Amino acid sequence: MQPSERDEIRDLLKRTAVALKEGDVPFALCGGYAAWVRGAPEPDHDADFLVPEAEAERAAKVLAAAGLRVEEPAEDWLVKVVGGGSFVDVLWRTCGHPVESDLIDRSEVLPVLSVRMPVLLATDIVVTKLMALDEHYCDFSRLLPVARALREQIDWAEVRREVAGNDFAVVFLDLLERLRVLPGADGS
Repeated sequence: MQPSERDEIRDLLKRTAVALKEGDVPFALCGGYAAWVRGAPEPDHDADFLVPEAEAERAAKVLAAAGLRVEEPAEDWLVKVVGGGSFVDVLWRTCGHPVESDLIDRSEVLPVLSVRMPVLLATDIVVTKLMALDEHYCDFSRLLPVARALREQIDWAEVRREVAGNDFAVVFLDLLERLRVLPGADGS
């Protein structure tokens, strides 16, 4: 029986996390799979990990030494771990900003597909997803189920502060208020 693409991504996610753990590289699961671990719908595309920018080169070496196929795309802020037709992104910059150790340090170790690994906090997941919104990518349909599923786990006041400079993110928060997914600006 041929494994499904989802099985392939899940396997690659686990193998990447184990390699980073064994290589003592600080990291955290982020993106759609981090949201899934916290209760959102499972994504139908790649998995993502963050590493501090200072650890980027070492992370790539650790992954390759673990026997994983590592590719360097044209973007200068990530590597891809490839397996079959699937891939996992290992990023050291998000939304144009270097990943700092404090983002990784405040993640929570959770079981993910039977592997314990650091997972971004729900607030950080939503902030990174919202900060990726711009005139070239503004797909609220992927964000709405995440916001609904994680709403009780999120510090919405912190999200508002962090995304205040991104008009696309602010509009999404306004939409969430209108849909009564989150409290109004007054906290009610």
